[in-house]
Amino acid sequence: MKIDGQPYRTIFPEPGGEAVLVIDQTRLPFAFEIRRLATVEEAAEAIRTMVVRGAPLIGVTAAYGLALGLRQDPSDTGLERAVAMLAATRPTAVNLRWALDRLSASLRPLPPDARAGHAFAEAGRVAEEDVANCQAIGEHGAQLIARAAAAKGGRVNVLTHCNAGWLATVDWGTALAPIYVAHDAGIPVHVYVDETRPRNQGAALTAFELNAHGVPHTVIADNAGGHLMQHGAVDLCIVGSDRTTSTGDVCNKIGTYLKALAAHDNGVPFYAALPVSTIDWTLTDGVAQIPIEERDAREVTHLTGRTDEGGFATVAVVSPGSPVANPAFDVTPARLVTGLITERGVGAASAEGLLTLYPERRAAA
Repeated sequence: MKIDGQPYRTIFPEPGGEAVLVIDQTRLPFAFEIRRLATVEEAAEAIRTMVVRGAPLIGVTAAYGLALGLRQDPSDTGLERAVAMLAATRPTAVNLRWALDRLSASLRPLPPDARAGHAFAEAGRVAEEDVANCQAIGEHGAQLIARAAAAKGGRVNVLTHCNAGWLATVDWGTALAPIYVAHDAGIPVHVYVDETRPRNQGAALTAFELNAHGVPHTVIADNAGGHLMQHGAVDLCIVGSDRTTSTGDVCNKIGTYLKALAAHDNGVPFYAALPVSTIDWTLTDGVAQIPIEERDAREVTHLTGRTDEGGFATVAVVSPGSPVANPAFDVTPARLVTGLITERGVGAASAEGLLTLYPERRAAA
């Protein structure tokens, strides 16, 4: 995607291959800065502090982080240490473990002096596959928007939650990819952007992306979505996913479940967009089995923003001394999901729907 006319990816190797460069998402939308990651410790910290975030991008960053770790120590001990360090950063997005397992399986049989180079090459392949998968998600999802536009005879209003655009992946995005493809094809589309408390990824990141691409959008408070659906202002919802079970349950940013309930009550189609790396084939019950990350209470009690004078300030917004809970994700049961938009096409949110899209998994099912 482009910023001020210049194409960017969220992560890319530094010329010479000594480090990887990432867009620092904690500085957006008010500052666009590139951060250099030269060690596995720096990669792990970038994931943990959400300098990089979004399930697919977390996976790719972990892959590059493992390569950086093997440059420091390519021994068996070094490999296991780097894997453990990266795996411990964030528990919910399955792409993290998926990427580490993929690289580890190919690295362990290699002699130590061959591991770092192989890991960098494999991380690059993971990144390229993510771009291709997200672009395909965009093409498949755009067909849903095109059909809605044809049926309605006018602008399609899509509601999304959190940020599942190109900033959450290497490029294109998941939930926003169909919107970009539809917009570029001349299909009239408008996006309602949930602010997504407590970190405001919608207001900060999704709005930043849509602004940069010229897509019409409106930022709304998290609690406004149901009201808009009641009044016919939303034609469909598209969200991302940090982990999808083999039965079609979708784990996404906290607040997604409430949007799905409102959509179900008002007959609004509700889709989740995700690549194959986000599917956890080992799980069948998302509510019972997916670990939900509990993040720092300060994300709820304080807000940081730009003042009218152009400076930055962090302010408290919660009554001092009140206890705070900050679960980062929730699970939307498959029964509330109209369909899953994947790189293979759109399928039902069910075990059979996923196996139809990924028939090679039937032998393992």
